[in-house]
Parts: sequence; C-alpha cells; structure tokens
Amino acid sequence: MKITTPENAEKIPGLKARKMFTGEKAELIHLVLGPGECLPLHANPFDVVFYVLKGKGQLSIENESATLTIGDTVEVKANIQRGWANTGEEDLALLVVKIF
Repeated sequence: MKITTPENAEKIPGLKARKMFTGEKAELIHLVLGPGECLPLHANPFDVVFYVLKGKGQLSIENESATLTIGDTVEVKANIQRGWANTGEEDLALLVVKIF
C-alpha cells in the first residue's frame, strides 16, 4: 500500500501544489493559494473538477465568476479559460482532479 500525503507527494514547480495521484485516466493535485494569491486565466486540454478543501476563493471561467467555499465542487471542460483568486484571509486549498 502506498500512502501519499501533501508532505511526501511530488512538487509541481512554480506552484504550492503536489501531485497526489497520477494515473492513465486522471490526476489529483493538492493546490494551495495563500491570501491574495491568484492563478491566472489559462486553459488545459483536459476536463478539470475543482473541490474546495479549505478557505474561499473566486473562480473565473471565461466571462463568469463565482465565489466558492469549503465543500463546493465545479467542473470545467477542456480548453476553457479558468483562473482562481484567493479572496479569503486564510489559505485556499483545492483538490484539482484532471480527467484525461
């Protein structure tokens, strides 16, 4: 049995993020944005599901935006612009599920 924790998972360069699982059809990322930090708008060639683990933040998807908090989940289809901003006073922790 292999147990992966945010402390022992592979780091993703340039982000406070760790690869929790990588498989043929999906990848799980633990992503943390500190208060005031942003992840700029970008698109990916795969579907993504975001699950908010801690804090609150604003998710922008193309021309829409919404504030998400603990327990909220949202799917973003491939090739759609998306970005995050931590709008809270504590870390925003996200589970990012990439679906290939």
